[in-house]
Amino acid sequence: MNEMVKNIIMWVVIAGVLMSVFNNFGGGAKQQSKNVLSYSQFINSVNAGQVSKVAIDREHNIIGETTSGERFTSRSPGDMHLVDDLLKNGVEIIAKPPEEQSTLMSIFISWFPMLLLIGVWIFFMRQMQGGAGGAGGRGAMSFGKSKAKLLNEDEIKVTFDDVAGVQEAKEEVVEIVEFLRDPSKFQKLGGMIPRGVLMSGSPGTGKTLLAKAIAGEAKVPFFSISGSDFVEMFVGVGASRVRDMFEQAKKSAPCIIFIDEIDAVGRARGIGMGGGNDEREQTLNQLLVEMDGFSGNEGVIVIAATNRPDVLDPALLRPGRFDRQVVVPLPDIRGREQILKVHLKKVPAHDSVKPNTIARGTPGFSGADLANLVNEAALFAARANKKTVDMNDMENAKDKVLMGAERRSMVMSEEEKKCTAYHESGHAIVGRLVPEHDPVYKVTIIPRGRALGVTMFLPERDAISISKQKLESQLSSLYGGRLAEEIIFGEEAVTTGASNDIERASAMARNMVTQWGFSEKLGALNYGEDENAMGHSGGQSKMFSDETVQLINSEVRVFIDRNYDRAEKLLKENIDILHSMSEALMKYETLDSDQLDQLMARTAVSPPKDWEDDSDESGSGTVAAKPESDKPAKPDSPAVGDPAEQP
Repeated sequence: MNEMVKNIIMWVVIAGVLMSVFNNFGGGAKQQSKNVLSYSQFINSVNAGQVSKVAIDREHNIIGETTSGERFTSRSPGDMHLVDDLLKNGVEIIAKPPEEQSTLMSIFISWFPMLLLIGVWIFFMRQMQGGAGGAGGRGAMSFGKSKAKLLNEDEIKVTFDDVAGVQEAKEEVVEIVEFLRDPSKFQKLGGMIPRGVLMSGSPGTGKTLLAKAIAGEAKVPFFSISGSDFVEMFVGVGASRVRDMFEQAKKSAPCIIFIDEIDAVGRARGIGMGGGNDEREQTLNQLLVEMDGFSGNEGVIVIAATNRPDVLDPALLRPGRFDRQVVVPLPDIRGREQILKVHLKKVPAHDSVKPNTIARGTPGFSGADLANLVNEAALFAARANKKTVDMNDMENAKDKVLMGAERRSMVMSEEEKKCTAYHESGHAIVGRLVPEHDPVYKVTIIPRGRALGVTMFLPERDAISISKQKLESQLSSLYGGRLAEEIIFGEEAVTTGASNDIERASAMARNMVTQWGFSEKLGALNYGEDENAMGHSGGQSKMFSDETVQLINSEVRVFIDRNYDRAEKLLKENIDILHSMSEALMKYETLDSDQLDQLMARTAVSPPKDWEDDSDESGSGTVAAKPESDKPAKPDSPAVGDPAEQP
């Protein structure tokens, strides 16, 4: 808004100057009277004695007054006898001296075009740079000025109450707030508050929000900048911006400087093209000096955030610069519940919404994911013209976030639906029968995202580590979909729907052998490829022999074959459940955990609560388990497409 006002004022000044110049040039025209006489009329009036006095300038302009007091103007063609005629008729003659223009006005008029061009050039330079001074918009040549945005203590409304799910991280930064509020409390005992705090964690965990909460609690100025704002194509600009940012911060001390995505400028030196002389490394060198150089920055605390602390320069992480490293992890179940409560305050939630239930069903969600979940639920409620967001909206939003949006407009043939139903049933049945597998949350043959069908598993609690038995159970369930197609339709009718399943299973089995030490023949050694040992051509690492590579491949095949055979055995033993689950999916399209429990117990399947079916003659609306001998007919042609890109 300030930039707009400045631009408006500038153009008003330019317009005013132009008007004054034009008025100066055309000043003589304003002095003309409305009563203009031709020279013949003027001479006739003089001879008739009707003119009392006239004033004549050197340009033969005549301004006169009649005997009745009326003023008039005229212009002489250069008549040499005019003065004689005027004197003969008793007309008073006044000779006007020539107007002399001031020296200052003459200089201004001569230089005005140049001044106007310079002003327009400065204006467009400011527009091209977007106020090229960052927070202050300091002018057209302020390349080296900091782009940090300053938020005063009154502008920051975020407090620790708005940050949930990261209790340990909040406890780590409480000391910073206490220091900014009362520095003498620590200084009188010789203590020093950390000069820098590095927050690391997965995207969306709340690193930026936590930094704002620190400034909001401490009531101090908050400078916010991204790591990419330092680096420019001009050498030395980044270092200049770092110096300017710390100079501004010293004037506002005590204050906080928050650098988001610091890995853009803080990567380890000496690994890029340009050695130690490129612009990014000069910027990093200046940042290192400012954070711990000869000139102290008392009262200035630097908080940085990154998703990649492993790529940062060691000199940046040493004590004295970033003394404290705070890990902001994904929230656990209690943290997710607290985060949901914070976001549910912003929407009119119905009494049926239970944050603890939603928290249990959203393991691995970050704070940003949960905020998006609540927003999607609000959108679902708005589409249905509801006044509040109920639990059904939250469930629909969770399904959309977990499995993708429904693609009901996608047309699928009956053969494709049947193949997809058996595929997803195979995943669900094997997942329910193998030990230590996550429970099946929902099975659907409605296309979602890029998949034609989805079987979603959700853990009962947050998992910190995974056992070998659980990994093998996941391998078995991944192959359940392909095996169901093969058992029901035959080997020739197997579709490409298991491509993603095979990819994930292969990667998991290889990690079990090469990284996690689950192979008896290879032992607890790491056989993963070393990135530093990779050649520039992208070839394989030569850390081990060809015989070892063959042994790794054979051990991977052992894990795959063992769990493939187990999944096949489980499906053949429970083929009646496979048929009934497929039939239920064909009828209801989506099955929840309660319906799956009924199918696994070989009892009738109750329809969904909102299900309406007029085609059921019995009126029961149930699907009973079929005997093993009742197999569906083989389709005329194999299903085409990708029925289950993700299990």
